[in-house]
Amino acid sequence: MLATSAPLVAVELIAASIWVGSMVCVAIVAKTARGVLDESSQVAFFRAVGRRYGMVGTASLLIAIAAGLALSWPPSSWSRTTDAAAVLAGVLVVATIAGLMQARAMTALRRKLIANPRDSSTAKALRRGRLLANGIRGLM
Repeated sequence: MLATSAPLVAVELIAASIWVGSMVCVAIVAKTARGVLDESSQVAFFRAVGRRYGMVGTASLLIAIAAGLALSWPPSSWSRTTDAAAVLAGVLVVATIAGLMQARAMTALRRKLIANPRDSSTAKALRRGRLLANGIRGLM
């Protein structure tokens, strides 16, 4: 059993490390970019980073979850801890999807506000969106 589990454990650890590391990297890059780039450049930059992160981050998360499921198969052998981990993995997938959708909505709001800086309703929506984004990131 150990001989077949070791490669799956390695895959899971590598995929999880890529996902966690990329989340930390995105947070550092986001903080730095906000201090250096103007608003229009930020929108273009975060859109490009978001598209790449969406592929790498989502793929690594799904690979880590798949490897974890393969390691814990069959479900009849699961403990409460494994049940909780499976539920949390599902919540993480839902939060990731919500985060991707919310990021796209924020890009649209930022573009709208750049085009019309005096639009107070868009500015308010952007502030609410930032709070939601912080909540989603905190959940993740």
